[in-house]
Amino acid sequence: MTLGLSVDEVLTTTRTVRKRLDVTRPVPRELLEECLEIALQAPNGSNLNRWRWIIVDDPEVVAKVAAVYRNVVNWSPDQSPEASDSREANAIYNRIERGAQLLDSAFALAEKFDRLPAIVVPLMRGRTDGQDLFNQSGMWGSVYPAIWSFCLAARERGLGTAWTTASCMRESDVCEVLGIPQAKFTHIGLLPVAFFEGDSFRKAWRKPLSEVLTWNSFEG
Repeated sequence: MTLGLSVDEVLTTTRTVRKRLDVTRPVPRELLEECLEIALQAPNGSNLNRWRWIIVDDPEVVAKVAAVYRNVVNWSPDQSPEASDSREANAIYNRIERGAQLLDSAFALAEKFDRLPAIVVPLMRGRTDGQDLFNQSGMWGSVYPAIWSFCLAARERGLGTAWTTASCMRESDVCEVLGIPQAKFTHIGLLPVAFFEGDSFRKAWRKPLSEVLTWNSFEG
Protein backbone atom coordinates (compact mmCIF):
# COMPACT_ATOMS: atom_id res chain seq x y z
CA MET A 1 0.00 0.00 0.00
CA THR A 2 1.29 3.46 -0.89
CA LEU A 3 0.49 6.89 0.53
CA GLY A 4 -0.46 8.45 -2.80
CA LEU A 5 1.98 11.34 -2.53
CA SER A 6 2.89 13.42 -5.55
CA VAL A 7 6.38 13.18 -6.99
CA ASP A 8 7.21 16.61 -5.58
CA GLU A 9 5.93 15.65 -2.14
CA VAL A 10 8.06 12.52 -2.08
CA LEU A 11 11.14 14.45 -3.22
CA THR A 12 10.72 17.31 -0.74
CA THR A 13 9.53 15.43 2.35
CA THR A 14 11.78 12.37 2.40
CA ARG A 15 13.67 13.09 5.59
CA THR A 16 16.28 11.34 7.67
CA VAL A 17 14.12 9.60 10.28
CA ARG A 18 15.67 8.67 13.60
CA LYS A 19 13.48 9.49 16.59
CA ARG A 20 10.27 8.55 14.80
CA LEU A 21 11.35 5.09 13.68
CA ASP A 22 8.83 2.66 15.15
CA VAL A 23 10.87 -0.30 16.35
CA THR A 24 7.77 -2.11 17.61
CA ARG A 25 6.36 -2.87 14.14
CA PRO A 26 7.94 -5.52 11.92
CA VAL A 27 8.52 -4.58 8.29
CA PRO A 28 7.44 -7.31 5.84
CA ARG A 29 10.24 -8.65 3.70
CA GLU A 30 8.12 -8.29 0.58
CA LEU A 31 7.77 -4.56 1.25
CA LEU A 32 11.53 -4.13 1.54
CA GLU A 33 12.04 -6.13 -1.65
CA GLU A 34 9.46 -3.98 -3.42
CA CYS A 35 11.37 -0.82 -2.46
CA LEU A 36 14.63 -2.38 -3.60
CA GLU A 37 13.16 -3.48 -6.93
CA ILE A 38 12.32 0.18 -7.55
CA ALA A 39 15.75 1.31 -6.36
CA LEU A 40 17.49 -0.99 -8.84
CA GLN A 41 15.95 1.02 -11.67
CA ALA A 42 18.26 3.91 -10.76
CA PRO A 43 20.96 4.79 -13.29
CA ASN A 44 24.36 3.15 -12.86
CA GLY A 45 27.55 3.31 -14.89
CA SER A 46 27.40 1.24 -18.10
CA ASN A 47 24.52 -0.67 -16.50
CA LEU A 48 27.05 -2.94 -14.82
CA ASN A 49 24.95 -3.29 -11.65
CA ARG A 50 28.09 -3.23 -9.55
CA TRP A 51 26.14 -3.20 -6.32
CA ARG A 52 25.21 -5.76 -3.72
CA TRP A 53 22.56 -5.46 -1.03
CA ILE A 54 22.17 -7.15 2.34
CA ILE A 55 18.97 -6.75 4.34
CA VAL A 56 19.46 -7.56 8.00
CA ASP A 57 16.30 -8.51 9.92
CA ASP A 58 17.57 -11.25 12.24
CA PRO A 59 17.46 -9.63 15.71
CA GLU A 60 20.77 -11.21 16.72
CA VAL A 61 22.56 -9.86 13.65
CA VAL A 62 20.84 -6.47 14.02
CA ALA A 63 22.23 -6.30 17.56
CA LYS A 64 25.75 -7.06 16.33
CA VAL A 65 25.56 -4.32 13.68
CA ALA A 66 24.15 -1.97 16.33
CA ALA A 67 27.13 -2.64 18.58
CA VAL A 68 29.48 -1.49 15.81
CA TYR A 69 27.42 1.65 15.19
CA ARG A 70 27.22 2.51 18.89
CA ASN A 71 30.95 2.10 19.25
CA VAL A 72 31.48 4.73 16.56
CA VAL A 73 29.10 7.30 18.05
CA ASN A 74 30.34 6.66 21.60
CA TRP A 75 26.84 5.76 22.79
CA SER A 76 26.07 3.84 25.97
CA PRO A 77 22.80 3.39 27.91
CA ASP A 78 23.69 6.07 30.46
CA GLN A 79 24.96 8.58 27.92
CA SER A 80 23.31 11.65 26.43
CA PRO A 81 24.37 14.06 23.66
CA GLU A 82 25.53 16.53 26.30
CA ALA A 83 27.78 13.90 27.86
CA SER A 84 29.37 12.84 24.60
CA ASP A 85 33.15 12.84 24.66
CA SER A 86 33.25 13.42 20.91
CA ARG A 87 34.29 17.07 20.93
CA GLU A 88 34.69 17.12 17.18
CA ALA A 89 31.10 15.97 16.62
CA ASN A 90 29.76 18.50 19.12
CA ALA A 91 31.73 21.29 17.48
CA ILE A 92 30.35 20.42 14.05
CA TYR A 93 26.75 20.27 15.22
CA ASN A 94 27.10 23.56 17.09
CA ARG A 95 27.92 25.34 13.82
CA ILE A 96 24.90 24.21 11.82
CA GLU A 97 21.21 25.06 11.78
CA ARG A 98 19.35 23.15 14.51
CA GLY A 99 22.60 21.34 15.28
CA ALA A 100 21.71 20.49 18.88
CA GLN A 101 18.49 18.80 17.73
CA LEU A 102 20.38 16.85 15.08
CA LEU A 103 22.90 15.60 17.63
CA ASP A 104 20.09 14.59 19.96
CA SER A 105 18.45 12.77 17.05
CA ALA A 106 21.67 10.90 16.28
CA PHE A 107 21.85 9.64 19.85
CA ALA A 108 18.19 8.64 19.68
CA LEU A 109 18.99 6.44 16.69
CA ALA A 110 21.93 4.86 18.50
CA GLU A 111 19.69 4.10 21.46
CA LYS A 112 17.19 2.10 19.37
CA PHE A 113 19.60 0.66 16.79
CA ASP A 114 19.61 -2.82 18.29
CA ARG A 115 15.79 -2.99 18.08
CA LEU A 116 15.39 -1.96 14.45
CA PRO A 117 13.14 -4.24 12.40
CA ALA A 118 15.49 -4.02 9.41
CA ILE A 119 18.78 -2.56 8.24
CA VAL A 120 19.61 -2.27 4.55
CA VAL A 121 23.32 -2.55 3.82
CA PRO A 122 24.34 -1.39 0.32
CA LEU A 123 27.73 -2.49 -0.94
CA MET A 124 29.80 -1.19 -3.81
CA ARG A 125 31.76 -3.75 -5.82
CA GLY A 126 35.47 -2.94 -5.85
CA ARG A 127 37.65 -0.58 -3.85
CA THR A 128 38.32 3.11 -4.44
CA ASP A 129 41.82 2.92 -2.97
CA GLY A 130 44.30 4.20 -5.54
CA GLN A 131 41.61 4.99 -8.11
CA ASP A 132 41.72 8.28 -10.00
CA LEU A 133 38.90 10.83 -9.81
CA PHE A 134 37.19 9.56 -12.97
CA ASN A 135 36.91 6.01 -11.69
CA GLN A 136 35.98 7.03 -8.15
CA SER A 137 33.23 9.29 -9.44
CA GLY A 138 31.84 6.48 -11.57
CA MET A 139 31.91 4.03 -8.68
CA TRP A 140 30.15 6.27 -6.15
CA GLY A 141 27.79 7.61 -8.79
CA SER A 142 26.69 4.10 -9.68
CA VAL A 143 25.33 3.25 -6.25
CA TYR A 144 24.18 6.45 -4.53
CA PRO A 145 21.24 7.07 -6.91
CA ALA A 146 19.87 3.63 -6.04
CA ILE A 147 20.24 4.30 -2.32
CA TRP A 148 18.26 7.52 -2.63
CA SER A 149 15.65 5.80 -4.80
CA PHE A 150 15.22 3.22 -2.04
CA CYS A 151 14.63 6.01 0.48
CA LEU A 152 12.04 7.62 -1.81
CA ALA A 153 10.23 4.34 -2.42
CA ALA A 154 10.20 3.65 1.31
CA ARG A 155 8.78 7.12 2.05
CA GLU A 156 5.87 6.52 -0.31
CA ARG A 157 5.12 3.28 1.57
CA GLY A 158 5.07 4.77 5.04
CA LEU A 159 8.59 3.71 5.92
CA GLY A 160 11.26 5.93 7.43
CA THR A 161 14.95 5.65 6.60
CA ALA A 162 18.15 7.17 7.90
CA TRP A 163 21.22 7.07 5.65
CA THR A 164 24.16 6.86 8.04
CA THR A 165 27.83 6.47 7.14
CA ALA A 166 29.25 6.38 10.68
CA SER A 167 29.81 2.63 10.38
CA CYS A 168 32.34 3.26 7.61
CA MET A 169 34.79 4.18 10.37
CA ARG A 170 34.53 0.53 11.46
CA GLU A 171 34.23 -1.04 8.04
CA SER A 172 36.23 -4.13 8.97
CA ASP A 173 33.95 -4.79 11.94
CA VAL A 174 30.80 -4.53 9.80
CA CYS A 175 32.33 -6.80 7.17
CA GLU A 176 33.23 -9.37 9.80
CA VAL A 177 29.72 -9.39 11.26
CA LEU A 178 28.05 -9.79 7.84
CA GLY A 179 30.67 -11.97 6.14
CA ILE A 180 31.45 -9.35 3.49
CA PRO A 181 34.62 -10.01 1.44
CA GLN A 182 36.22 -6.63 2.10
CA ALA A 183 38.84 -7.06 -0.61
CA LYS A 184 36.10 -7.20 -3.26
CA PHE A 185 33.37 -4.93 -1.87
CA THR A 186 33.24 -1.55 -0.14
CA HIS A 187 30.89 -0.97 2.77
CA ILE A 188 29.45 2.52 2.29
CA GLY A 189 26.89 2.91 5.06
CA LEU A 190 23.74 1.63 6.70
CA LEU A 191 20.05 2.31 6.13
CA PRO A 192 17.92 1.72 9.22
CA VAL A 193 14.34 1.09 8.07
CA ALA A 194 11.08 1.07 10.01
CA PHE A 195 7.55 2.36 9.81
CA PHE A 196 7.49 5.92 11.10
CA GLU A 197 5.42 7.28 13.96
CA GLY A 198 3.23 10.35 13.77
CA ASP A 199 1.99 12.33 10.82
CA SER A 200 3.77 13.32 7.64
CA PHE A 201 6.97 15.30 7.13
CA ARG A 202 7.64 18.81 5.89
CA LYS A 203 10.38 20.46 3.91
CA ALA A 204 13.72 20.87 5.66
CA TRP A 205 15.74 24.05 6.09
CA ARG A 206 18.18 24.60 3.27
CA LYS A 207 20.31 27.54 2.19
CA PRO A 208 18.45 29.65 -0.36
CA LEU A 209 19.16 28.89 -4.00
CA SER A 210 20.66 32.36 -4.42
CA GLU A 211 23.52 31.38 -2.08
CA VAL A 212 24.50 28.17 -3.83
CA LEU A 213 23.80 28.86 -7.53
CA THR A 214 25.75 30.83 -10.12
CA TRP A 215 25.35 30.83 -13.90
CA ASN A 216 28.04 30.03 -16.47
CA SER A 217 31.02 30.25 -14.07
CA PHE A 218 31.88 29.76 -10.41
CA GLU A 219 31.81 33.49 -9.77
CA GLY A 220 28.73 33.99 -11.92
